[in-house]
This record gives sequence, structure tokens and C-alpha cells, in this order.
Amino acid sequence: MMKTPISFAFPIRSAKPLRVSTALDTNGKSKLKTALAFFLLATASPAFADGLVENVNGITLDQDGKVIRFNAMLVGGDGKVTELLTKKDKLPKQLDFRLDGGGATLLPGLIDAHGHVMGLGFQLLMLDLSATNSLAEAQTAITAYAAKYPARRWIIGRGWNQEKWGLGRFPAAQDLDAAVSDRPVWLERVDGHAGWANSRAMEIANITSATKSPAGGRIEMTGGKPSGIFVDAAADLVGKFVPAPKPLERDIALGEAQKKLHSLGITAIADMGTTMDDWQSYRRAGDAGWLTMRIFAYAAGIDNMVAIAGPRPSPWLYNDKLRLGGVKLYLDGALGSRGAWLKKPYADAPGQTGLQFLASAEIRNLMVRASMDGFQTAVHAIGDAANAEVIGAIEELSETYKGDMRWRIEHAQIVDPADLARLGKHGIISSMQPVHQTSDRVMAEARLGQERLKGAYAWQSILHAGGKLAFGSDVPVESADPFAGLAAAMTREDAEGQPFGGWRPEEHVSREQALAGFTIGAAYAAFAEGKFGSLTPGHYADFILIDVDPMLASPHELRKAIVKETWVGGRPVYKNAAVNAADENNNGEKR
Repeated sequence: MMKTPISFAFPIRSAKPLRVSTALDTNGKSKLKTALAFFLLATASPAFADGLVENVNGITLDQDGKVIRFNAMLVGGDGKVTELLTKKDKLPKQLDFRLDGGGATLLPGLIDAHGHVMGLGFQLLMLDLSATNSLAEAQTAITAYAAKYPARRWIIGRGWNQEKWGLGRFPAAQDLDAAVSDRPVWLERVDGHAGWANSRAMEIANITSATKSPAGGRIEMTGGKPSGIFVDAAADLVGKFVPAPKPLERDIALGEAQKKLHSLGITAIADMGTTMDDWQSYRRAGDAGWLTMRIFAYAAGIDNMVAIAGPRPSPWLYNDKLRLGGVKLYLDGALGSRGAWLKKPYADAPGQTGLQFLASAEIRNLMVRASMDGFQTAVHAIGDAANAEVIGAIEELSETYKGDMRWRIEHAQIVDPADLARLGKHGIISSMQPVHQTSDRVMAEARLGQERLKGAYAWQSILHAGGKLAFGSDVPVESADPFAGLAAAMTREDAEGQPFGGWRPEEHVSREQALAGFTIGAAYAAFAEGKFGSLTPGHYADFILIDVDPMLASPHELRKAIVKETWVGGRPVYKNAAVNAADENNNGEKR
């Protein structure tokens, strides 16, 4: 039975969050209470002292990326690893806790170096079009969703992708009107860089033929009228009319996101674009004792940076589970919506070169503003012009800021080959998402043409140039599943094994390099390498138990990896009920 409609913000793209509206029924509230009860139980239980995790196929990397194998792990009362043991080592007898891993592979908890925590939570609570393969499928899903939730004032969702649909154009307001016309509909593209509105939503937002595209955005026009597609900054023209969320609603989204990430073996994430509202949700969870995910936050712009942290980065809070240490800046849009800023026009749109969000002086001023107070900068740059611009800014600022700045470029998807060598200078970190390459390759070929693909998703070239990699997913733009990311990084093939041998296979990375990207590399990118990312002594016992060995499994097997348990700081935060039930049945049969 439906209750009063509630709303959720959708802070993916900018300091001004796009917003979505939904309603929560009693089953949803009951689900939240159950989830929070589990987290409270897990965090309320004392960390064991001198505990042992044994009978495992243990794998971790040291800070140099060298593989260390072990069969047991000692954990102290502070939740940190004290010793790794092999079969030749004698196991201690006086222990307060023993966990039998049942021969499973034990890995460090995986780290997503670029995601949107609240965005994932909201996605789990709203219409998701990411699985649709055609406009017709999407329309059917939208109609069904609207019928299921008749009390919701707005129909909100995300995940549409006209490239995947093979539509050959952007969808239009009329396409949405055919599905729902009595209520406003607002749907974000899969990359979060464009919104799709129906006629009712545009009417509420006062969008007419006279409405001008704002700086850093574009209103798509058809026959001199707004088509219903709003790219980048233009999306705020409609998004700002969606009702804002309440604190409880945000907490529900956070609880869902945290549960989902742990089920995938993720124990830490870089939250890219944290707003004050997001930060307050994280603080409420921390204060109440149910924050189990390690979140290193990057503020959504300078204003949020100052409002959240003040004159300097925040300290680590809640036993190193939360910190705001940097700021997220946007230099361009996305390739799929032709918002990525290119040096030359798009191959499939000769009159367009994308969107430059900040002038050269502006991006430098913002980076200086952050750096002078010790904040790390993470700049979104996808097109080759945007990447060249931010590399140039880093080169200039490095003359003044000579400390360990760990400059980050988020995505770094299309880099002019002439600029690749520059990524090896000044400690630049390329924070990239392997699954973007497998999702984007056909579209990238159409957007760029063959000649400009040499610097596309160029992981190995970046490493060869002396650059550093941190891997993530960009969830909810892509699935947060890190095993799909590991497989894609190793093979440059998608889930169907296409293209055979990999797309531009010379850019694949080794198994060790892939694992490093999701562990020690991601931790280093957030100044957290001394705390987690490795299971060497002194690091937190953030670990997962899975059913495959990533150093030996085929890409297909790796993509199907099952997470049996997830632990953070020596405490369980997720157990796969189905797997544990099966294990108990098998043990019973053996007895």
C-alpha cells in the first residue's frame, strides 16, 4: 500500500544535484529496518583480539605490487592484520576467535576508485532502464512503473542509452509522452550527462522555444523546439523542479547502496561529487554506528568543499571509515552525449567539439583554491582537449605546489597520443573505469574515427609512460561489480568475449596490475595506502572470501565470481546467505 510520495536527490554530475521523486511503501521501510539492524549488529559486536582466519587461499599485494600468498591471517583487537602465515608456519593456539575459510580465496576488500554512493542508492529505489535494449522496451518499462506507483508525483529514473538501443538519434519528449503524459517524467542518461523529459515536465519547468542553453550545457532542438533532451548543465533547467529529498529518504538510499557494495566485495569507495546533504547522511550513519563502508569523499565543487571540511581536509572519522580530502571538478561532459571536449570535431557530428565547462583560467583558479588549503583535486576530463587542458594545468601548478599532491584525472578516456607521456610527470593519477572501455568501444569508434583511438582507454600506455592507475566503476553509470572490471582490464573483452582477443589489446594490463588498480592503486589515489588496500601487517583486515582465484581463473570464471563473505576492520558486514546455506548442507551430507 502506497504512502505519501517522497523524493530523492540524484547527485551525480555537479554541485547542484539532479533530483528524483519516488514513494516508499511499508515494505520498503521494513526492508530498511532489517538492513540497518544487520549493520548495527555487525558494528556493535566487539572486534576480536588475536583472531585467526585460516584454511584460505590468501592473496594480497605489497605496496610494490608483488603478489603475496598465504594460508592464514592473524588479526589484532584493533581490527588490523598482525601476521600472514603459510602452511609451514605454526598456528597459535591461544585465540579468541577462529574463522575457517573453507578453502575459499581470501582477497583484500576491493576498492572502487570512482563511484557515486548516493547515486547507487537512489538507483536501487527508482526506475532503472539500464537493461532495456530498445526504445520500445523502455516505453513498456516506464508505463509499467507509472502504473505500479500511481501516487508518485514525478516518474524518475535513469539508465537509458540511445546507442545501446540502436536508435540512431536521441529519444524525444513525444516518445515519453506515449508512455506517460499525465505526470512529469525525468530520466537521466546512463552516463548522467543528459536528461530526458516528457512534455509535462518541460511545461512545469517553463521550457519553451525561447529558452536558451546555459553555459556548459545544451538543449537539443528539433524543428526549432526543445526536443526533450537536456545535456550537462542544461539538465538543471528541469532537474531543479523535482522535489528535494528528506534526510530519512537519503539514509534509506545510503543503506541500500552500502548493502549492495558489500555484496560485491567492495569495502571502500571514492565518492566523487559529495554534497553537504550526502556528507550529513554519512555522518548520521557513522554517529549511529551503521557506517561499514569506507568512504573517501571528494566534494562536489569548491563551495561544498568549504562547507563540509572548512579550511583543511577533514580527519579520518569512525575508525577510518570517512574522510573528505579532496574536491571534484568538471572540465567537460561525456562521449555518449557528445559533451566530451575534443581537439577536433566529432566524426559523426562534424559541427561539434563538445563542451568546455571551465575556461583555462577558471580551472587553474579552482585547482589553486583547493591546493592552497591542502585539498586533493580530482578533475573530470574525458575528451582529448579536456585531458590536455588539465595536464597543462597540473604542469603549471606543480611549479608552485611541490609536495605530494597526487593530482587526479577522472576517466582520462581519450588522450592525444602526444599527451600520454605527460601523464607520467608530476605523479598524475589516471582514475579510470575498465568497464567503460567495453561499454563504449563501438560508440567511441563512431564518435572519433579510427585515427583518434590510439590514446583511447590507454591503460598500458599510461603505465609505460610512468603514470599511475586507479580503477573503479563510475557506479551507477556502470555496474559496481569489480570482477567485471578486473576481467575487462585483463582482456579488453566484454562479457560475451567480444571482440575476440580484445579491443586495442596492446592496452590490456596484467592480472597483477588489474588487481592493483582495485586495491593498492585505488588506496594510494586517496592517500589511504597506509590504512587499507593491502593485507600486509598494519593494514586493516578488510577482506573478502570468494570462490575463484583471480590469478588463475579464466575471464569468464572471474566475471561469475561469488562473494561469500565481506569483512571490514576484522568484522563481518556481509554474508552470502545462499552460499552459507549450501555450505552447511554440504557439511551435513559429509557428516
